Formats: sequence, C-alpha cells, structure tokens
Amino acid sequence: MVKYQPSLDRVFSALADPTRRAILTCLVAGPRTVGELAEPFEISPSGFSKHLRVLERAGLLRQHKRGRERFCEVLVEPLEEAVTWLERHREIWNSSLDAFAEYAEQLQIKRNPKRKK
Repeated sequence: MVKYQPSLDRVFSALADPTRRAILTCLVAGPRTVGELAEPFEISPSGFSKHLRVLERAGLLRQHKRGRERFCEVLVEPLEEAVTWLERHREIWNSSLDAFAEYAEQLQIKRNPKRKK
C-alpha cells in the first residue's frame, strides 16, 4: 500500500505556483518584510497574503512580527525532505528506464537480427 505524506503533498502543491517559487527565491538572501517581499509582484495585497498563507501551511515560510512590521523567512527543512523524495524516486526511475531501454534493444535485435551491434 502506498504511504501518503500530507506534508510533502503541501510542499509540492505550494511549489507548483511560479509566484510562490519566486517568493521563496526572494527570501534566499534572508528574512524580509512583507512589504519588501510584495514590492516586485503585481498582485493585490490580499492575493499576495494568500500566497504567503499557502507557503506557511506547507511549512516553507515563517512569519513573525518585529515592532510594527511582519517579517518572512524561508524554512529549508521541508525543501530538504522534498529533495530527498525526488532523489530517491529519480534513482528508481533511472533504474527502471535503463531496464526498459535494454528490453527495447533486445526486442529490436530479435525482430531484426542483422542490425546486431
């Protein structure tokens, strides 16, 4: 039976949107205020807040208040979990694709024995 990981699902769902990926990229250099973060995006404040909430629910972003300003910072642990999942599945798929390529080559040789290498 397949074991589902809801937290991983939320991470990939959040990363599926180019605006949210761009927000995370902006945070690579360190925490920024919501205002600084929103500035380059041509989105309504409520739309931008929605993107931040999705990233927060996925565990990719944390907001905290300092005085009158809200700061955002990226959280790398969920990204590391996603990378680990992708790496593990890449190995599985590479192995499967290699086996499929070998099988296809053997079929080709059986169908056309004169083309043997």
